[in-house]
Amino acid sequence: MLLFFTLGLLIHFVFFASIFDIYFTSPLVHGMTPQFTPLPPPARRLVLFVADGLRADTLYELDENGTSRAPFIRNIIMHEGSWGISHTRVPTESRPGHVALIAGFYEDVSAVAKGWKENPVEFDSLFNESKYTWSWGSPDILPMFAKGASGDHVYTYSYDAKREDFGAQDATKLDTWVFDNVKDFFRHARNNQSLFSKINEEKIVFFLHLLGIDTNGHAHRPSSRDYKDNIKKVDDGVKEIVSMFNHFYGNDGKTTFIFTSDHGMTDWGSHGAGHPSETLTPLVTWGAGINYPQRVSAQQFDDSFLKEWRLENWKRLDVNQADIAPLMTSLIGVPFPLNSVGILPVDYLNNTDLFKAESMFTNAVQILEQFKVKMTQKKEVTLPFLFTPFKLLSDSKQFNILRKARSYIKHRKFDEVVSLCKELIHLALKGLSYYHTYDRFFLGINVVIGFVGWISYASLLIIKSHSNLIKGVSKEVKKPSHLLPCSFVAIGILVAFFLLIQACPWTYYVYGLLPVPIWYAVLREFQVVQDLVTSLLTYPLSHFVGYLLVFTLGIEVLVLSFFYRCMLTAGLTAFAVWPFLTRLWTRAKVTSLSWAFFSVLLAVFPLMPVVGRKPDISLVMGAGLLVLLLSLCVVTSLMKRKDSFRKEELLVHLLQVLSTVLSMYVVYSTQSSLLRKQGLPLMNQIISWATLASSLFVPLLSSPAVFQRLFSILLSLMSTYLLLSTGYEAVFPLVLSCLMFVWINIEQETLQQSGVCCKQKLTSIQFSYNTDITQFRQLYLDDIRRAFFLVFFLVTAFFGTGNIASINSFDLASVYCFLTVFSPFMMGALMMWKILIPFVLVMCAFEAVQLTTQLSSKSLFLIVLVISDIMALHFFFLVKDYGSWLDIGTSISHYVIVMSMTIFLVFLNGLAQLLTTKKLRLCGKPKSHFM
Repeated sequence: MLLFFTLGLLIHFVFFASIFDIYFTSPLVHGMTPQFTPLPPPARRLVLFVADGLRADTLYELDENGTSRAPFIRNIIMHEGSWGISHTRVPTESRPGHVALIAGFYEDVSAVAKGWKENPVEFDSLFNESKYTWSWGSPDILPMFAKGASGDHVYTYSYDAKREDFGAQDATKLDTWVFDNVKDFFRHARNNQSLFSKINEEKIVFFLHLLGIDTNGHAHRPSSRDYKDNIKKVDDGVKEIVSMFNHFYGNDGKTTFIFTSDHGMTDWGSHGAGHPSETLTPLVTWGAGINYPQRVSAQQFDDSFLKEWRLENWKRLDVNQADIAPLMTSLIGVPFPLNSVGILPVDYLNNTDLFKAESMFTNAVQILEQFKVKMTQKKEVTLPFLFTPFKLLSDSKQFNILRKARSYIKHRKFDEVVSLCKELIHLALKGLSYYHTYDRFFLGINVVIGFVGWISYASLLIIKSHSNLIKGVSKEVKKPSHLLPCSFVAIGILVAFFLLIQACPWTYYVYGLLPVPIWYAVLREFQVVQDLVTSLLTYPLSHFVGYLLVFTLGIEVLVLSFFYRCMLTAGLTAFAVWPFLTRLWTRAKVTSLSWAFFSVLLAVFPLMPVVGRKPDISLVMGAGLLVLLLSLCVVTSLMKRKDSFRKEELLVHLLQVLSTVLSMYVVYSTQSSLLRKQGLPLMNQIISWATLASSLFVPLLSSPAVFQRLFSILLSLMSTYLLLSTGYEAVFPLVLSCLMFVWINIEQETLQQSGVCCKQKLTSIQFSYNTDITQFRQLYLDDIRRAFFLVFFLVTAFFGTGNIASINSFDLASVYCFLTVFSPFMMGALMMWKILIPFVLVMCAFEAVQLTTQLSSKSLFLIVLVISDIMALHFFFLVKDYGSWLDIGTSISHYVIVMSMTIFLVFLNGLAQLLTTKKLRLCGKPKSHFM
């Protein structure tokens, strides 16, 4: 059985990784020839301002007094330049956003995992193509472009990472640092002949990364005064920098300025997903080569922003974020970034029609080059009779379009050139996507076959080894045939040879060959399938169909709960009614009423707003008081049982109560300190980390009796959870634990009702690592319900407080008791632990259910595995690569979450066993406890 679980874990890792090979592969290709416009550019230099985390609406709208928060930028819009909205893509994080802006292509969704790392850059960029680039700003952003540049012509100046503190007194200092250092740089250049000559060259870029707005948005939210005041500070800083540039270069009219943002931010201060507040960013351009403002009488857009911003009469020019890269390259005359998929927004250009046509033609050729390389690469590794080319852009059609475009340029039909080049670009981009996803169907089929095989094998193993379903069926023992293994060996060799001659990556061998041994294992159990069919034929058809419909309905409710949290409410309401439809109500009225009460109470949480949208520390304090009140009641009750409650255990409980009180103090004190902008107090930070560190071993000091141990685990984990809470979610683990305790009791009642075993008091049952396996029983039909309850409670533990399947649902304010200096992976680990705490509580309760119902954890875990895998297969078919980026990202997230949950269950099961069965003593030797 250990071998089975090890193989199962490896297989699930493969299924989990498959989604990254199928949907998350890098779109980059290499081997293209650089392309640039063969005409003199309008600008010698370009200044790029990126206000990190700035929303379009917050910049463009007028405040309550009818005045702009950014008067200088608004004056540019009305009198000097062109403006619009830049539409970003998922994931709306800093690295993918800057890559789209500066390199002109969209990184795959997995780029969120490397969003803040100083990775060597494997792609071409505007900075790399420039003669020199100087950049100032965050140490998280600048190095990733400098390290990938060829040569040493990209210079970076960044502040210390510790300055990125969400609890700092004034985050605008991050932007002030950038502006001050740029001014110092130019002052120094006047006295440095070498530097002076460099900054007077052509084809140079100055990049100012402004992080203050993003930091204030995370810390105080975009609706706050801090966020809006920061916009005013940035506007003032940009005005000073522009004035300085004009003065330094003697108003030569050869400088282009671009002001934009990498991503926006939700109302609750996060980003990463596809909400409009995250994907709509401002774009304002002015200077050399940029069109002046165009007055219009009416504009057609699908939104009402123009009226809200009072900009109806100034022409709005929207672009995709990657389009900004070709715009910048054409303005200063450097080659288009080789991997750019941006389409040059010619409406922004103030130049001759010939220049626009030549620039658009260059843009089309540059993207067509990528298409050709991608097609060649795929053709080289595919058998000729299996290769299907992209029919919409054949070699002859490419030649005809390019020839026609050149002819139009010669005959000065420039508008036709632009239209024709846009058509070619759209076809080339479709072709790129076609070849990028060329193997998706093949890989998907292999994964599905493997999935179905694994689910079938696990189901057969349950039926064969852990149930009585086929025990009474007579069966002949047949001599094993050599035909079956030989057939599967031959299939494996054929698959491997097919992949070998196509020079496929090694991962293709894994996906292609994995179904072979899985289905061999299934077909080896063909006798079990026959016996199962024989056994099922003896059951009434109506019963079989009824059970199948209920099971299918349960799976669909679980799947729908990923899209609609209210389905969890519907499910929990159905749970509340369940005891009253059975004989449980007549046998255990108090238990049934308690079950109904806590089920309904827990059902309220999925109907509440997503966590982090409206923080309320008073609710965290209230949750802490409820924990203290519950502790008082439980300790008082246990002290009455003098035989089962020793002084050592009383000391442990008092220690946990003290930890809860300290957590409440830290939450309140930290919140007050941050509101006063005094940062995170060191003592609060020490207490928080100490509480977190002790939460996993303090329960081991408590009694191994089921009730005492589970309550001790709750107290320890609640102390940590309070520190990670910002609102009503602090009450969630408490209500969930109460329902778990009633679940343990009600499962005892159901088993006693069926006559399988006699009921024991929870205070007399003890967790034991060395459980007597002779006490385990076989599975019954009702055990499928128990396994379903576990999966449902695990899904509720994840989605109950609104952790929707997107990055933007995680509120950074949750970790402010532990750290406020930006550290994405540490913050991510803390938020992950916050999500896992309810999981751990459910798994510990499940350990108790297995113990009290005399059920092997392995047999019940197999059912849970089958249910989870059916859900995962369901989500595999729901993964999208079309529609909005929000839909695409969410569909992928659902599959990843279910697969992660399945893999995590193995580790959580081990953690739950450790927390429930291990016993430590404050002094003396530990005792062993047995049932």
